[in-house]
Amino acid sequence: MSLKKATILIILILLIDQISKFYIKTHFTLKEKVEVLSWFQIAFVENDGMAWGTKLSDFIPSISDRTAKVCLTSFRIIAVFGIGYWLHTSIKSKSPKILIFAISLILAGALGNIIDSVFYGIIFDSSDGQVATFLPDQGYDSLFHGSVVDMLHFPIWEGKLPNWLPFVGGNSASFFDPVFNIADMAISTGIGILIFFNKRAFRS
Repeated sequence: MSLKKATILIILILLIDQISKFYIKTHFTLKEKVEVLSWFQIAFVENDGMAWGTKLSDFIPSISDRTAKVCLTSFRIIAVFGIGYWLHTSIKSKSPKILIFAISLILAGALGNIIDSVFYGIIFDSSDGQVATFLPDQGYDSLFHGSVVDMLHFPIWEGKLPNWLPFVGGNSASFFDPVFNIADMAISTGIGILIFFNKRAFRS
């Protein structure tokens, strides 16, 4: 895959990701849900931490949530530069197309979520109890303190676990609980490709 094709792919994913987030922010209130299908909902949530809402301060209690947020966003930016360099060297060395494709997906997803983290706090006001305004007089937070917008929810199954299961039998459970976005999908797909097509991606 050429640099031009990889760039087009990254831009396309970024556009889809950001357009979907802008739409949600300017048409939904926080925690609002719309059922599209019985197993698919548009459910607006905001995530100011890592995957599944985990925060850096959960692991390092001595730092505040705001300091942890800046550290996490800064780490993401550094990681993006590393992924970008990996993509550049992979294209330059004519690595397998599947590797370049996977790295492009991961880079696009990382960039999509970084945009939220860095800028959304100043370009939108709060979505709590209201539909957010784009470019308000005052945003809901400062630079580097934005929350990532998630909206894709797939509650595929909900019910009680069989009684014969040890420890958890009879408990209520559901699958699939996490709410995510297009950027998350791109990152997960890219990582999945690297895992399941490892030999093809990293063949010498």
